[in-house]
Amino acid sequence: MANVSVLGAGSWGTALAVLLNGNGHDVTLWSIMEDEVNMLNSKREHINKLPGIHISKDIFITSDIENAVKDKEVIVMAVPSKFVRSTAKLIKQYVDKDQIIVNVAKGLEDETLFTLAHVINDEMPDNHVVVLSGPSHAEEVSRNIPTTCVAGSIYHETAKRVQDIFMNSNFRVYTSCDVIGIEMGGALKNVIALAAGISDGIGFGDNTKAALMTRGITEISRLGVAMGAEEQTFSGLSGIGDLIVTCTSMHSRNRRAGILIGKGYNLQEALDEVKMVVEGVYTAKAALALSEKYNVEMPIIKQVNEVLFGDKDTQKAVEELMIRDKKIEYC
Repeated sequence: MANVSVLGAGSWGTALAVLLNGNGHDVTLWSIMEDEVNMLNSKREHINKLPGIHISKDIFITSDIENAVKDKEVIVMAVPSKFVRSTAKLIKQYVDKDQIIVNVAKGLEDETLFTLAHVINDEMPDNHVVVLSGPSHAEEVSRNIPTTCVAGSIYHETAKRVQDIFMNSNFRVYTSCDVIGIEMGGALKNVIALAAGISDGIGFGDNTKAALMTRGITEISRLGVAMGAEEQTFSGLSGIGDLIVTCTSMHSRNRRAGILIGKGYNLQEALDEVKMVVEGVYTAKAALALSEKYNVEMPIIKQVNEVLFGDKDTQKAVEELMIRDKKIEYC
């Protein structure tokens, strides 16, 4: 049994707390919002984000950050990507170097263009960081629907320890040493999912979505490899696997936001309608900046940015993708 703290009581954090408790671990669930903590303690259910999922009374729910992280073997960072650094700053005074940090958020830091593991290590350089990623909607994991993820770390034994803690008969975990590849796949698939949703919202069909997904994983892997990732990672769970589920499922908040934009909503209207953090919006600008930094061509990422932040007509964006200069796929 492990002593585990989950920071962030959104849908994913709550689902992982339920999973870890079911695995027999001693679990603490933390939220910075006192009203959310009170609701979870009284209802033992996240009525807004995971309705119908019971939260065992064995899970200790708190807003006290020191109590949440001290003396825990594993700290799971399940906060939105834009709050990863501020949360790391908040906890580092209470964390010792032997505690494992598991990041499950997917995104990039806008200002630095760092991956989230890099952000955490920037604040807590002595801690081993593991990234847990893959096709894993909280709505399904919380209902014990078979799911497979990958735990990535430059420290193989630490990744194996996280594998042991999370894995059960419905949640299979592989290990990998390609942290950059896992993180880039997890972050950038959200931007491609926005494009897939926009395509659906416009009324395009399966052909269009298949093209966006296929060329999207090409763009993701092209940038990832330029940054030092292994190409084969993008054929795995955190690459094409996560891309498929995020581009095709209505559980995907990125796809849902894209659908609304394709139907004519502006960005803020779409975000207001979804009512959850749409990570692809926060990642899109950083992805474009990285493509420029590494001189990597990413036409889909570029068009998504112009639609989101430049008020570009969605039909015009698709037209410009289609009439680009002729290319060779493989030869």
